[in-house]
Amino acid sequence: MTARNISRFWEWGRKIICVGRNYADHAKELKNAIPAEPVLFLKPPSAYVREGSPILVPLYTSNLHHEVELGVVIGKGGTAIAQSSAMEHVAGYALCLDMTARDIQDECKSKGLPWTMAKAFNTSCPVSEFIPKEHIPDPGNVKLWLKVNDQLRQSGCTSQMIFSIPYLISYISDFISLEEGDLILTGTPKGVSAVQEHDELQAGIEDVITMSFRVDRQDH
Repeated sequence: MTARNISRFWEWGRKIICVGRNYADHAKELKNAIPAEPVLFLKPPSAYVREGSPILVPLYTSNLHHEVELGVVIGKGGTAIAQSSAMEHVAGYALCLDMTARDIQDECKSKGLPWTMAKAFNTSCPVSEFIPKEHIPDPGNVKLWLKVNDQLRQSGCTSQMIFSIPYLISYISDFISLEEGDLILTGTPKGVSAVQEHDELQAGIEDVITMSFRVDRQDH
């Protein structure tokens, strides 16, 4: 077997671990309490989609939302990783979208059911090119933005995160062993809103990377 290329983590990484409500203003806009500890959920690797392919709106939703996030790509696995050494496990980063079927999520929450159908569908995790670690020397101070059809919808900074990246790596690894190629989505700033078929999404990390995706509807 050839050595795996971390810069193509989406081809072989085994899981996507997402952190919900990690920006206070976003928690508030969805009328959620500010969490005392990280809220975690998973996406499967089949959720990945790359530039040049569309984001597909699932047939069962009429309220698909964008959430722009900084993704952390794990380069060295581990269990019960100490915060003090957590950044040694990071290979790099990616700009990511956590596409969310908000109507389905709200329905599941109201029934006390898991959100899987709202978060884990095909194309629910658009990702940029791999960003080497040295290109983002301070991941705790990164400006993220997202536009829909050239209109700015989200603009925030990772300095607004409730839980820092070292804390998240340590916390997650206590319960879920991290493996090379895993992706951690670190949460979204406020400004999430619905997208429609044919919308054009552009997202960026200021001075680092941009990406764009078109929204299509899933075929029957």
